[in-house]
Amino acid sequence: MTISISTQTMAEAIEDPAYVVVDVREMAAFNGWTLHHEARGGHVRGAVAFPLEWTAVVQGTALQRLLASKGIMPHRTVVVYDVQRDRSVTMAHRLRTLGYARVLTYDAGVAAWAADTRLPMTHLAHYEKLVHPAWVDQLGRGQSPATYPGHGFVVFEVGWENATAYHSGHIPGARYFALDAYEHAPLWTRVSDAALEVRLLQEGVRYDTTVVLYGRDTTAAARAAVLLMYAGVDDVRVLDGGLGAWSAAGYPIATTATRPKPVTDFGKTFPGHPEYLMATAEVKTLVAERDAALVSVRSWAEYTGATSGYSYIQPKGRIAGDVWGHAGSAPLRMDHYRNVDNTMRNYHAIAAQWHAWGVTPDKRVAFYCGTGWRASEAFFYAYLMG
Repeated sequence: MTISISTQTMAEAIEDPAYVVVDVREMAAFNGWTLHHEARGGHVRGAVAFPLEWTAVVQGTALQRLLASKGIMPHRTVVVYDVQRDRSVTMAHRLRTLGYARVLTYDAGVAAWAADTRLPMTHLAHYEKLVHPAWVDQLGRGQSPATYPGHGFVVFEVGWENATAYHSGHIPGARYFALDAYEHAPLWTRVSDAALEVRLLQEGVRYDTTVVLYGRDTTAAARAAVLLMYAGVDDVRVLDGGLGAWSAAGYPIATTATRPKPVTDFGKTFPGHPEYLMATAEVKTLVAERDAALVSVRSWAEYTGATSGYSYIQPKGRIAGDVWGHAGSAPLRMDHYRNVDNTMRNYHAIAAQWHAWGVTPDKRVAFYCGTGWRASEAFFYAYLMG
């Protein structure tokens, strides 16, 4: 039997540390998308994100560890909510089988909460830039999904070098964005502004083109996002969870490549946001500033100098004066920023791991890693967070 609580009790629970409120909807809904016709997007203030679908991906002791890592502990009273009561009840049952004795449901759900503007909700500041599969599908089918400005769009699968994986199956209508054409050895810095502009024009990208990026791994898509934002493209979006999320949602896969439609004019001064990328001289100034943070987005082993993390980078250690920004459990991984389904981790948790190292919104912040990819993912999340 499941006990449901009232809206008044729910309002009291979010202020009581003995309770933990769990949102079991999709991460896109938690972040701010109104997927179920809610009056307001986002989540109940203080709620923890734990989509019901994760309990099918992770099970047993691994599921217990994952729940604990989110603060969902057996000694606390757990309140579960969704849009549909049956999903809340299902999650409550699964928690009880894991030994959670005090589990309640909020059957009125997020729709009732969102309808009362006196009740607190919060959302990812720029959630619209982190899109979900249904949004991309609507765009590709000629519809006008929420927040799309309607000035034309292009969808890119981002990868490195040859497009073998892309040709084996990609989102219908997507083109291939080969990052090696936008960076050069030996340090894998971006190509010149002139070369970058030429390449974007060849791809049919203007400043007012909506560009949707995804990858087999989000880090590559984030790297492309930073380059496009630097160039001055106003509407750059990333598919949360990448191709894996698209496939898991049951959308079709295509194998036919789409040809670009080149344009001749970017439409405004290029690059539009030169401040998004820093040169070494600027970094030397940054680390000397009191209200600034240079953030190393690398594994702890790389940060402490146990390894460089790369076969082609010999120096080990870090830039003096930096702080650790987390990354992953091993070099080149980003699991400290990701959920089990490779979507963006709860942004409150990302902010908390930064805050522990003095990375706060009041400071001037720059990210770095080994070559720029992982730093780009952290940068994009910081942008999403405002």
